[in-house]
Amino acid sequence: MLIAIPDLLDADALARLRAIIDAGEWVDGNVTSGAQSALAKQNEQLPEGSDAHRQGGAIILEALGQSPLFFAAALPLKVFPPLFNRYGEGQTFGTHVDNAIRIQRGSDFRIRSDLSMTVFLEAPEAYEGGELVVEDHFGEQRVKLPAGHAVLYPSSSLHHVTPVTRGRRVASFFWMQSMVRDDGARRLLFDLDQSVQRLTGQLGGSDRSVIELTGVYHNLLRMWADA
Repeated sequence: MLIAIPDLLDADALARLRAIIDAGEWVDGNVTSGAQSALAKQNEQLPEGSDAHRQGGAIILEALGQSPLFFAAALPLKVFPPLFNRYGEGQTFGTHVDNAIRIQRGSDFRIRSDLSMTVFLEAPEAYEGGELVVEDHFGEQRVKLPAGHAVLYPSSSLHHVTPVTRGRRVASFFWMQSMVRDDGARRLLFDLDQSVQRLTGQLGGSDRSVIELTGVYHNLLRMWADA
C-alpha cells in the first residue's frame, strides 16, 4: 500500500526545518547503509545524533502526531527518529530493500521496519530526476511530491531513487513499526477507516450504521494489533 500524505509540513514548519538542516554538516550517506545498500547508494546525509538531525527530526515527529491520515494509514507503534539526505547532480540510490530491523545508533532502541516514509523537502521544479520509484504487484509507482508532502510505502518493497540530473533533492526518510504487522490487514483497516470518516461526514457520528461500522473497525484492530 502506497499512500501520499499531503501537506504533512506546512510552510512555516518547512521553512524552520530547512533552516536547521541546511546549516548542518553533511556526510557520506553510507553511514547508515547495510551491505547491500552501500553498493547502490550515492548521496549525503546528516549524521545521526547531530544537533541538526535531532532538531529537524523533532519537527517531523510533531507533524506526524498531528496527522490523522498518517495514523490511519500507518497505525504506528514505534517510529525511528527521522533521518535526512540530499542528492546532488549525478547522485542516485539503486534498487534495494530496507533492512528488516533498524537500530538507533548508540542506543538499544530498535524497530521492525514495516513501513518506510519519505518526506520531500525541496520543490519539485528545483531539481530534475530524483524520483522515488517503488515496485509493487501493479508495476512501478513513481513519486515526486511538492515540498512538505510525504509518501508512505511498505519497507518490504523494492525501491530506488532515480539519478538527479539538475539541482538538489532534499528529503527526510525513516521507518516505523506498525501495530498491525500484515500489510493486507493494514490496507483493509485503512479503507474501512476512510469509509467510516466519509459516512460520518454525511450522516453524523450518532447514526446507527456509523456506530456499527466503527465497532467493526475497532474489533478488527483489536484482533490484529500488537500494542
